[in-house]
Amino acid sequence: MSISRRGFLAGLPLMLAGCASSYNEQSNYAAVPSEEFPLRQVPIDRIKPELRRTEVAYATTSPAGTVIVNTPERRAYYILGDGRAIRYGVGVGREGLALSGDAYVGRKAEWPTWTPTANMMRREPRYRELAGGMPGGPMNPLGARAMYLYRGGNDTHFRIHGTNQPESIGHAMSSGCIRMMNHDVIDLYNRVNVGAKVIVIQA
Repeated sequence: MSISRRGFLAGLPLMLAGCASSYNEQSNYAAVPSEEFPLRQVPIDRIKPELRRTEVAYATTSPAGTVIVNTPERRAYYILGDGRAIRYGVGVGREGLALSGDAYVGRKAEWPTWTPTANMMRREPRYRELAGGMPGGPMNPLGARAMYLYRGGNDTHFRIHGTNQPESIGHAMSSGCIRMMNHDVIDLYNRVNVGAKVIVIQA
């Protein structure tokens, strides 16, 4: 069956729209050579569709700029307003599962230093050599960015952070707070302000 030139041109925007949609989704996880520690592209087929960063409808009374973490869903939402939000897949750990309720972003850091807690060093002597902190980098457990959660002016010791273990996204792991793929935590970091409200929902 032949297609007329007029018919082809009429259908072209739809064809291009389909291509653009697919391309934009992959572009969220493209290589980032400008980072202090450059990130490689993450092939889109390695990320489950429900865990990919995307804009979604989200009904809430919370104002734009709020971050809502739903730990049972393994999802985080950055509220845009007007019933819309950016959805991210997250992984949660033992500490992350213990955090509930309201907090706020007390500070932010790029390629942050990681320091084991006193409890970790007591439980596992191998961590004692990192008492002065582990410099940021590809092997650092906090990944490319960290947002430190505070209450009443005090650090809760819970963080929303990147990870060098992207396979942990969508799961409850034995350690860590609220972890995101490095590409996604960079996106959230660029959107969220110090002082922004964070709501952690538990089951």
